Amino acid sequence: MSDALMNTYNRLPVTFEHGEGVWLWDDKGNKYLDALSGIAVCGLGHAHPAVTAAVCDQAGKLVHTSNLYGIKTQEQLANELASLSGMEKTFFCNSGAEANEAAIKIARKFGHSKGINKPVIIVTDGSFHGRTLATLTATGNRKVHAGFEPLVQGFVRVDFNDVEAIKKIATNSSNVVAILVEPIQGEGGINIPDDNYLNQLRDLCDQHDWLLMLDEIQTGVCRTGKWFAYQHNNIKPDVMTLAKALGNGVPIGACLANGKAASVLQAGNHGTTFGGNPLACSAGLAVIETAKKNKLDKQAQEMGAYMEDALNKALSSHPHVSDIRGKGLMIGIELTFPCAELVKLALDKGLLINVTAEKVIRLLPPLVISKQEADTVVNGVVELVNEFSSPSAVGL
Repeated sequence: MSDALMNTYNRLPVTFEHGEGVWLWDDKGNKYLDALSGIAVCGLGHAHPAVTAAVCDQAGKLVHTSNLYGIKTQEQLANELASLSGMEKTFFCNSGAEANEAAIKIARKFGHSKGINKPVIIVTDGSFHGRTLATLTATGNRKVHAGFEPLVQGFVRVDFNDVEAIKKIATNSSNVVAILVEPIQGEGGINIPDDNYLNQLRDLCDQHDWLLMLDEIQTGVCRTGKWFAYQHNNIKPDVMTLAKALGNGVPIGACLANGKAASVLQAGNHGTTFGGNPLACSAGLAVIETAKKNKLDKQAQEMGAYMEDALNKALSSHPHVSDIRGKGLMIGIELTFPCAELVKLALDKGLLINVTAEKVIRLLPPLVISKQEADTVVNGVVELVNEFSSPSAVGL
């Protein structure tokens, strides 16, 4: 690795050169099955021909003009997202953190419009919303905060999936303006709330005139078996943030707003230089068109159920597996002890996985994965868990 790079990552000893579908090849010719999708980014897999064609075609015409002018692909992508989500307005940016920054600004400006001078946003422990100063403050992970104090004011934290704690805050604070939450916590360990959790949050927000803001950066664009995870609950948020899978690897983020949140930001309140440029939006359009054409929401639902069932059959009675949980192709296998070493062991076996929250194996394979490829992932994970959980491995 180059000494010219900042040491912000403990990178694994591999460099990939090309990919196709769920597969990647490194610079030594070794082949790997990517069960992580670049952390839920490459939903269509690698080098998808539709995205390649769209990006190459647009790059040959126009890459950037700035948001001082109309951008046709941006307008088209906003219309597609509105149609799929039922939301009204979209602000395009470059990343999930920027999308969440936009959401935070909407909440604060919404609060000021109601005469609340120090607006407060309710967030949850175990969450991850980004690494800018505001979004890392919103993130419920002390390790992310460390060394970056003083943190940004205006956030109050509760346990994830604890509606009663939010009700107590509502009773004791008149400064709350919004709730920001992930429908399913990804970095926190594939934590899935009660079935009616989002419905209860929607009711609370309606009751107190708060904004319900859903961070769908990891769950969005068919990952959980619906286009957006809130659609499992038949509700609609006031604000939703997207990124990751929207561009299949081309950097793009989006902050969508509805109802009373849709008109909060006006000209001069917010902006971006690169966000929503013709190139990024052409990739987004290709992703949306391909996902619609191939019904990848249903594909994720069916393949996720298939993989989860296979993992349960193989590991549910394992003494060192405490839980297997998932929604669509967002699956977590929790062990009874820390297992970060599994990432390198999996790499050595030609499988790309992730361990989050210290002891949760996170699987986020491309939505285009086949049953045969899913079997390869399941068999590989089962083999890893059995090897890693042997008496000698855990020191028993």
